[in-house]
Amino acid sequence: MSKVAIITGISGQDGSYLAELLLEKGYEIHGIIRRSSSFNTGRITHLYQDPKIHQEGKMKLHYGDLTDTSCLMRLINEIQPDEIYNLGAQSHVKVSFDVAEYTSDVDGMGVLRVFEAIRACKLSHKVKLYQASSSELYGKVREIPQNEETPFYPRSPYGIAKQFAFWTVINNREAYGIFASNGILFNHESPRRGETFVTRKITRAVSKIHLGLMESFSLGNLNAKRDWGHAKDYVEAMWLMLQQEKSDDYVIATGKVYSVREFVEAAFKYLGKSIEWSGEGTDEVGIEKETGIIRVRVDPKYYRPTEVEFLQGDSTKARKQLNWKPKFDFQGLVEDMMKSDLKLMKDNPAA
Repeated sequence: MSKVAIITGISGQDGSYLAELLLEKGYEIHGIIRRSSSFNTGRITHLYQDPKIHQEGKMKLHYGDLTDTSCLMRLINEIQPDEIYNLGAQSHVKVSFDVAEYTSDVDGMGVLRVFEAIRACKLSHKVKLYQASSSELYGKVREIPQNEETPFYPRSPYGIAKQFAFWTVINNREAYGIFASNGILFNHESPRRGETFVTRKITRAVSKIHLGLMESFSLGNLNAKRDWGHAKDYVEAMWLMLQQEKSDDYVIATGKVYSVREFVEAAFKYLGKSIEWSGEGTDEVGIEKETGIIRVRVDPKYYRPTEVEFLQGDSTKARKQLNWKPKFDFQGLVEDMMKSDLKLMKDNPAA
């Protein structure tokens, strides 16, 4: 019989790649999506049995929400899953400062509701749960690089909610014997990344500049450094965690660090262009060497109230115990995103 999996957040970047992976492995998957007056399944439409009419096959979608306990109980009881991948979240760190209460409810309390539903449905010793944790837990980092033993110091409502979720997983694992693992995933991007996230904002803008659709764009903290990987690699690690004999917590990262400005440079380099930087702070600009045109500006409105300057993951444990390693390097990630966004903007300049 096929394994049965529930994916919350199936319509997001990670959910769509994970759905692809599980379908390839023969799973029957059930995705939970929030109701919207407009279609919000663009990343997974190709996974329908018949994409033209949204006919379901091995992927079935259900309306639900991590803020609705009774809904979660009903779905988990009806589906009787072998595995649950809890990827649903308000996932934008900057936005979490604006909607702090909502972020806490979904990203923190939502995890507790899932566990309460598992226990109410008497599935504590059947189901395996993966919780999407985050490198934002480390925030104001206490050591470099960060591993599973590094103390947390979150610097945003998002990070704080994820810390509540992290310990909720461990508490349910220890108190009730539920197989539950935290994946502390460092930044992972792809052509399916949301348009308001900095990496996707860069590749979209650089593509539009190349096609003559815009002249320049603005960013926040150019000096922020991140350990960037490809989402397609990271969802494989999620699956591997639930195939182990015992549940545990794992850092998933490349171990390589690049700044936002280096990401900008790599995106322009893909098109054979060079960016030179001039000025400091909010007066800094990125100038295209070949034309002398200012392409990048700094806008303080994109700064976070409390910034996370440097994140670098040590995924030694995952590489040894899960036999996981990333296939994409930084250059390959940028190229994949640029290739996709160039095609998008050529096909639909208003995208």
